[in-house]
Amino acid sequence: MAFATEQLLPYHLALPARRQGCVVFSSPHSGADYPQQMLAVSPLSRLVLRSSEDAFVEQLLRAAPSLGAPLIAARFPRAWVDLNRGSDELDPALIEGLRGQRLNPRVAAGLGVIPRVVAAGRAIYPGKISRAEAQARIDAVWHPYHARLGTLLSEAHAAHGVAVLIDVHSMPHEVLASMPGRAPHIILGDRFGASSAPWVSASVEAAFAAEGLRVARNAPFAGAYIAQAHGRPRYGRHVVQVEIDRALYMDERRVEPSADFEAFIALMTRVLARIVPLGRPDAVPLAAE
Repeated sequence: MAFATEQLLPYHLALPARRQGCVVFSSPHSGADYPQQMLAVSPLSRLVLRSSEDAFVEQLLRAAPSLGAPLIAARFPRAWVDLNRGSDELDPALIEGLRGQRLNPRVAAGLGVIPRVVAAGRAIYPGKISRAEAQARIDAVWHPYHARLGTLLSEAHAAHGVAVLIDVHSMPHEVLASMPGRAPHIILGDRFGASSAPWVSASVEAAFAAEGLRVARNAPFAGAYIAQAHGRPRYGRHVVQVEIDRALYMDERRVEPSADFEAFIALMTRVLARIVPLGRPDAVPLAAE
């Protein structure tokens, strides 16, 4: 779909003609506008860089505005700035001049707010980048995205007394191969109830299950920074992170839509139609299978 966007904004924003409830959709890892300066210096090809991208997720959500919910999506790739990390998750192995930095497991693995590696631990840069360069990216991309996302959620909360963020990602199919039993198609993360009330998580699960998709929760993806920062269920602010098996709609090796792409978009449109009314007085409660 054609997003209503300004060229200088670091995100794409599609707003409905009239908001139909308290739900907001976000796609923070689907950006594919790779800066030339990154492509010029990286030893990795564009195709390899895209291995960490949630390719095409914003297209899976393209019906959200027509159904009455805002959709915000990253413009720049995760390999440039990771919007699902805190702005202070800086990696001293990549960024010059950092001292005494406490590293969480994500940063230690090279997956801070300015990532050091893409999938399979492949280094994005031949050496370090300056602290000034890292901060410039955070200021230009991270802060505007989170400011706009926060505004969308605050508007929903002011209008309805509740706000629900559906934060959508994709996961490599190989992640699922090692899981016992029949692997799920969808993994929902609500930080084990810390970012979303049970009724919200259950309703999102039921929306996917109604399409015959197998759904699991919180393992191995429980929700990262966005769920942690914006999910406050006791105050009526709920975040559910959604991870979708990439094999359902794309050729992962080529980073191209598969033959099932349009059919899966149609399926996702039906899922979104069930989720958008959440929190409205006229919404029919859903029960997970």
